[in-house]
Amino acid sequence: MAIALITGGGSGIGAAVGTLLARNGDTVILADIDTEAADTVATQIVASGGHAESATLDVRDMAAFARLVDRVVGDHGRIDLIFNNAGIGVGGPIEELTEEHWQRIVDVNIMGVVHGVRAAYPHMLAQGDGHIVNTASLAGLIPSPMLAPYAMTKHAVVGLSLSLRSEAALHGVRVSALCPGATETPILDSTGPADLAPAHGVSARELLTKASGGNIYPVEKLAEDFVRGVRENRALIVAPRRARITWRLNRLLPGQVEKAASRLAFWAKREAERVERTVLG
Repeated sequence: MAIALITGGGSGIGAAVGTLLARNGDTVILADIDTEAADTVATQIVASGGHAESATLDVRDMAAFARLVDRVVGDHGRIDLIFNNAGIGVGGPIEELTEEHWQRIVDVNIMGVVHGVRAAYPHMLAQGDGHIVNTASLAGLIPSPMLAPYAMTKHAVVGLSLSLRSEAALHGVRVSALCPGATETPILDSTGPADLAPAHGVSARELLTKASGGNIYPVEKLAEDFVRGVRENRALIVAPRRARITWRLNRLLPGQVEKAASRLAFWAKREAERVERTVLG
């Protein structure tokens, strides 16, 4: 059975994937900056008869990431899967975003993935086997108004994953990017990092509910898609079906998707103005 390290394992997609992998007999190491959350998920998995450990990790810290991966390999003899899943959401009108907003999301969503790759890839090269899965998003495949910082980082993750996939295949290492559409996770209700001022406008949940036609995907279903996509060694694991249709439509008719994105941006602007007028009385 596989040894899997999952960042952002204390909640959302990471917790759901870790729980499913453990149910299938794999050993999972759930790493999260929120130690208590990772401990809780690991405890639940163990109580259900699975094999799980928790670890505290800030993915922005390359040295800490390398130490964790080295420990996993030292304890278990190998690392079969690393799921670079930890991420944050930053969005809103671009004119309201500060340098700190942009820098923070780059540090977590891009460099956090880079650090995971740098930490695990040498071990996988030595093994001649392994699978790297990086969490991107449908927002990394199509235009995503009012989510520009988030979409930028997810496009970068897709580019990294596809480029590394071609190179890593020469050494027996597989690479995939997970690209979910709107999924029921805590990031939908997040206003961004707590120490940075939130941008004005509609919430991520409102925006993505509108964009998806009200179809928010259950995270447990996404975990099943993840496991299936890893087993089939897909380059891009795009789910649910509605997200795959949107992705393919963007490739075939990008102008139509751009028009839809413009309509979404207009709706978000009008909705934010309406809410502001209501609040001000």
